[in-house]
Amino acid sequence: MCNKKNGGRQLINPEMTVLDVVAAYKETLQVFKRYDALAGECICCKSLFETIHNVSAIYGFDLKRLLDNLESAAITKIKN
Repeated sequence: MCNKKNGGRQLINPEMTVLDVVAAYKETLQVFKRYDALAGECICCKSLFETIHNVSAIYGFDLKRLLDNLESAAITKIKN
C-alpha cells in the first residue's frame, strides 16, 4: 500500500513477522489485540514469529485489511 501520509512508502509488508511489526511500531499492538477476538486467542502470544501473511492465512483474516489496519496504526507513530 502506498500512502501519502508516509511519503508514499509502505511501512509494513506481508513478509514481516508479528514481532517485527510490534517492535518497530508499538501502536500496532492495539490492532493485534482487536484481531485477537476474531482469532479466539492472543496472536502475539501464539504467532509472534509468524509473518503477517501467515497470520492472515492461519486465522482466515483478509490480508489487505489487516495490512491496512496495521499501516494506519504505524502511520500514527510517524505523525506524532
